[in-house]
Amino acid sequence: MTRLITRRALVTTGAIGASALLAGCDRVAENPGFRKILFSGEKMNLGLQRALTNRHALAPEFRPDQMSPVFRSNGTRNPNTPDYNAMAAERFAHWKLQVGGLVARPLSLSLAQIRAIPARTQITRHDCVEGWSAIGKWHGPMLGTILKAAGVRPGARYVVFTCADLFHGHNYYESIDLIDAFHPQTILAWAMNGAVLGIDHGAPLRLRVERQLGYKHAKYVMRIDAVESLAEIGRGKGGYWEDQVDYDWYAGI
Repeated sequence: MTRLITRRALVTTGAIGASALLAGCDRVAENPGFRKILFSGEKMNLGLQRALTNRHALAPEFRPDQMSPVFRSNGTRNPNTPDYNAMAAERFAHWKLQVGGLVARPLSLSLAQIRAIPARTQITRHDCVEGWSAIGKWHGPMLGTILKAAGVRPGARYVVFTCADLFHGHNYYESIDLIDAFHPQTILAWAMNGAVLGIDHGAPLRLRVERQLGYKHAKYVMRIDAVESLAEIGRGKGGYWEDQVDYDWYAGI
């Protein structure tokens, strides 16, 4: 039986029933009242976490026997664009991660180079805004290692991820601040559950930012930019879902 763990934070109020939670992101997007309830405590959550927890506090990690037998794919399952399909057909042999913005040394890293960087393996719980959770094993270099190699400039405050999947003709995007970017559990995963990351889970590279909800875990990462402000990114709220359907930028759990 698939192990699905209901996220506690989504069921603590009687105003949100189980049926609403399981309706998924589309229904959330269509219901402003639901979104208001869902995210009303997020800014307080951000302030409390920053005030009360050490910046390196770890999200819970689990044993291999606690891993979910099925880990469903969330969001885009295949970008299915000509460019992405061409890269996937050659197993991303010529794909490169671009790292730029406010950095001293812009980088262009092949998948082989990324796989050669010392990596972290972690078994963590993925909490989706749809109301389900699953435990999986992720493997890849810490984002902080790559940012240090690029030399983030003092003016930078955020890191923006541009992805291969398209929405309304524009690339998907997400962002986190430097506190989460340099957190030891924030990694760029190229393997999942002991195998190379599959297309449905974000190949060739997926962000894992373990102290935030699943929509912050950008898939199909193509480019990373250090920036001073989010004002010029999309509509200025820091991410695709934040701009489109008022998901909160900080999605801490």
